[in-house]
Amino acid sequence: MNQVDYLRISLIDRCNFRCQYCMPEGAELDYILQQQLLTDEELLTLIEEVFIPVGFTRFRLTGGEPLLRPRVVELVEAIASLPDTQDLSMTTNGFLLAPIAQQLYDAGLRRLNISLDSLNPETFDKIIGNRGRSQWQKVWDGIQAAHRVGFDPLKLNVVVIPGVNDQEVLDLAALTIDRHWHVRFIEFMPIGNDRLFVGNGWVASADLRQCIRDIFGLTESFVRGNGPADVFQIPGAKGTLGFISQMSECFCDRCNRMRLSADGWLRPCLLNETGQIDLKTALRAGVNTAELRNQVQQLLLMKPEINYKQRDAGTTGAYSRTMSQIGG
Repeated sequence: MNQVDYLRISLIDRCNFRCQYCMPEGAELDYILQQQLLTDEELLTLIEEVFIPVGFTRFRLTGGEPLLRPRVVELVEAIASLPDTQDLSMTTNGFLLAPIAQQLYDAGLRRLNISLDSLNPETFDKIIGNRGRSQWQKVWDGIQAAHRVGFDPLKLNVVVIPGVNDQEVLDLAALTIDRHWHVRFIEFMPIGNDRLFVGNGWVASADLRQCIRDIFGLTESFVRGNGPADVFQIPGAKGTLGFISQMSECFCDRCNRMRLSADGWLRPCLLNETGQIDLKTALRAGVNTAELRNQVQQLLLMKPEINYKQRDAGTTGAYSRTMSQIGG
């Protein structure tokens, strides 16, 4: 069992995209009211006085779309400046990134994961639910800005949906040949998108690897990240290819993370909320941080059992909540 030292922090549950695998078309979501979100001060108190003391040192900011959060640059700087923060990263759709990439870097952010599910603007717009002017170029501009600024590693996340973007796997993999980029192929999961999942299914990482191996060749990489990706490399390429195989190759037994929702719920698992803690309500009720640390420590002790139960249950069921509601 890995040490649980990695916290994914959802800054906001709203997003300016409606990606098929995250917020299905026609879905009406109950968004969190502004006053229900953790404030910057509350979030920093939890990080500094609860999470860091119990062993969390690595933090990833997610959403929804985290760049929609007001004063996000200032929040990044505050978290990055904590002496015990060993790693701070962010997952974003990249649409709002280009104008503030330098500010985020200067504030202390060093790693970015950017969603890029297609190199074809029409396919991209279909996936994100866009019916107006194409949004692809602004995302690509955000990726280029992050590259110029110096974010390293710069990771591009690709959710592979059969019949939608699976034919682009080779083109997306080729992005790593001449660039020090890390493209990560993620198996499509049935979370809040039952109709799309049943209609399309998913492509196993092993099949994607074989497809790439047949054309480019593929070797295991010595590069390792903080997450569950199995990392490979096209021979001679500058970047790497990661495969996140939560459907075909369950990795629950080596999970090293927990999730904090935008409204302050600490959850031990993406798909299993056993023992979840409402930290925001407790904090606003005046519960001291020593007691909150104790509650989090108890949940950490439960984490291995929760992981193994989820692994044994598998990940092929249907889930009513969407990814935007779970938190990135």
